Amino acid sequence: MAARKKKTPVNNDRRDLIEALDAIEKDKQISKEIILEAIENSLLAACKNQFGKSDNIRVNIDRETGEVGVFAEFEVVEDDMVEDDVLQIGLTEARLKYDEKAEVGDTVRNEVTPKNFGRIAAQKAKQVVVQKIREEERKVLYIQFLEKEREVVTGIVQRYNGRNVCIQIGKLDAILLESEQVPTEHFRPTEHIKLYVVEVKETPKGPRVTLSRTHPEFVKRLFEEEVTEIQDGIVEIKSISREAGSRTKIAVYSDDENVDAVGACVGLNGSRVGAIVDELRGEKIDVINWNDDPEILIEHALSPAAVNSVTVDEEAKTAKVIVPEDQLSLAIGKEGQNARLAAKLTGYKIDIKCE
Repeated sequence: MAARKKKTPVNNDRRDLIEALDAIEKDKQISKEIILEAIENSLLAACKNQFGKSDNIRVNIDRETGEVGVFAEFEVVEDDMVEDDVLQIGLTEARLKYDEKAEVGDTVRNEVTPKNFGRIAAQKAKQVVVQKIREEERKVLYIQFLEKEREVVTGIVQRYNGRNVCIQIGKLDAILLESEQVPTEHFRPTEHIKLYVVEVKETPKGPRVTLSRTHPEFVKRLFEEEVTEIQDGIVEIKSISREAGSRTKIAVYSDDENVDAVGACVGLNGSRVGAIVDELRGEKIDVINWNDDPEILIEHALSPAAVNSVTVDEEAKTAKVIVPEDQLSLAIGKEGQNARLAAKLTGYKIDIKCE
């Protein structure tokens, strides 16, 4: 009785490869076909080095068994029309050697798999699988963070690298640059902080995420998270101006007469705006009512100062504001901050005078 042939380690490796790719496809959502094509291309490059970079060499991996074959392909031509015997084969020879039903214009294949090619294939497959998984994981990570662009995320402080802060956001390690930090803020390792995603770029090493704590949109997004009426579209943020770490002015509006836009943003006993102030480490926030009349809007924007009169030139985008003498310093603010923020909020250059 003939002895039963034992499966060779190479055959086991091929079967294991297919099973491993099935598991990767299921667990990591990475297409098995993409990886197999990448392995075939890698093996093809290795074969072309051995066969003198011939253009008719093809590598095929059986999708079920993992069996690897190397083939030389020939175009079938009339017997007297063979111009390149590396790429072409005469009709008579093609029918005798490869396919008795071959016709002119068909392609026939001759298996030329080198000895010990299974071992080479296994090594290449392992390299390609590892590389492709990394590439696909980077792509998935990039897509995930691209969806978070211009949104607020929560990160964990890892450490300071010089004056920059290393932040972990999910599976990504990102950097909060010094230029995007509020000078008065300092963080402790393992501390959870909120950050604004300014931009996400794809790089060969994975997504590069630009984070910020100083961006005006950061405050806007915090209000959108905290205030239900903004989420529901009942209250709208019309304009915002900010000097990070010091003060923010935000103008809000609702076309529902029964809704107090400012009250909704401030919350009961200041609970909503208070939560945002806490996240911003004590930054002052002025919430004002938006008005389409620039005179009224500028008067609101200069709060908490009282205003006697506002005269605007809409074409020149300038405004002259008269305030009581005891309100002048309050209207201008420390180092002109209140007037600057009001100008940014309204879009008007504001000239403040006392009575």
